Amino acid sequence: MEYYIIEGGRRLNGEVSITGAKNAVLGLIPASILCGCASKIENVPDIRDVQKYLDILEKLGVEVYREQDNLYLNTENIESSDCSPYEEEIGKMRASYYLLGALLGRFGKAVVPLPGGCSIGDRPIDQHIKGFEALGATVKIRHGMVYVEAEKLTGARIYMDVVSVGATINIILAAVLAEGVTYIENAAKEPHVVDVANYLNLMGANIKGAGTDTIRIYGVDSLHGCEYSVIPDQITTGTYMMMAAATQGNILIKNVIPRHMDAVSAKLREMGVQVIEEDDGIRVIGKRPLKPVKVKTLPYPGFPTDLQQPMAVLMAVANGSSSITESIFENRFKYIDELRKMGAEATVTGRTCTFNGVEELSGTRIRATDLRAGAAMVIAGLIADGETKITDIHYIDRGYEHLEDNLRNLGGIIRRENSGNEEA
Repeated sequence: MEYYIIEGGRRLNGEVSITGAKNAVLGLIPASILCGCASKIENVPDIRDVQKYLDILEKLGVEVYREQDNLYLNTENIESSDCSPYEEEIGKMRASYYLLGALLGRFGKAVVPLPGGCSIGDRPIDQHIKGFEALGATVKIRHGMVYVEAEKLTGARIYMDVVSVGATINIILAAVLAEGVTYIENAAKEPHVVDVANYLNLMGANIKGAGTDTIRIYGVDSLHGCEYSVIPDQITTGTYMMMAAATQGNILIKNVIPRHMDAVSAKLREMGVQVIEEDDGIRVIGKRPLKPVKVKTLPYPGFPTDLQQPMAVLMAVANGSSSITESIFENRFKYIDELRKMGAEATVTGRTCTFNGVEELSGTRIRATDLRAGAAMVIAGLIADGETKITDIHYIDRGYEHLEDNLRNLGGIIRRENSGNEEA
């Protein structure tokens, strides 16, 4: 069982370059199924979730070749749209549900185990099912499997009851080869939704309005291969921004899209942090004391739910009372107990956590309760007095590439160790 040891109290200074967006590439990979040919995706992060997806596709018959951050996929010889034999692998990641839309769109049917991923609240797939049924598919869930099938997919007008990134992308995947026009209303506007749409359009799809409330998909007969570069990871960018702010550091974060970070930059500035935007970079200079703020997570372009936990660490040491309200997921405060072990004063009431800022956190043994909570624990360890041990770091590996190397290059002291047993 691997874990991190972090020695706190070092300011992070220097430069870090952001890799491709996890949430985007996990939509681009299954989108490649739809062309039934070869394609190339550039700027692919080397993270565990990507490798899990590639392992599943190889078992389906996809030819996979990776060279550094370039990924080559040939989906011509997919042998089956039945993923039931791969229940164990699929059950470990949330984005596996995109196989439903991609396989349905290409083959007219699919069998996919219910998805897994981090336990951060109730994340039903009812909006996905609603979209598939509107396109003419029948959907059944039996014995932990989702069975979806359609004699013919036909464009429809679909209103999303709640803004859902996953359902928006899944419906796009199912609709690009459908007959007629599909309208997705109240669609998610996140950058990775736009990235998937741009990738499909480069393959010959006809998708309009991605990044707005209404997306229009004009069905086409077929798609072709292409080369495409993944957008920079918005959440990784925000994580390093908060690391700079927390450690009173000075970090230039390169290969980013600054406008994707507007909500985060605004809150950091409100806390007294200096945020300087460049063409494709953001410099963050941390200062103490941090001012208290109030944050509410919202769909893009609001404050990202995936940066709620890292932001909470800043609130824990801000000068005064801060609060963060989680409006996306109802069970995303599990990590607060870990921060309390380090001396944070935090009270959770419903979907809001209130912090009474303390002067410092103290190093101790804590654990990552999910991917983004793991990133928060790393930030907490970086600013804590003494040594911090973080267990369950397999969550962190799902979404952050070369984290230890990047932190050491910035001046942090972190090492990965292996206990050799399950009681680390």
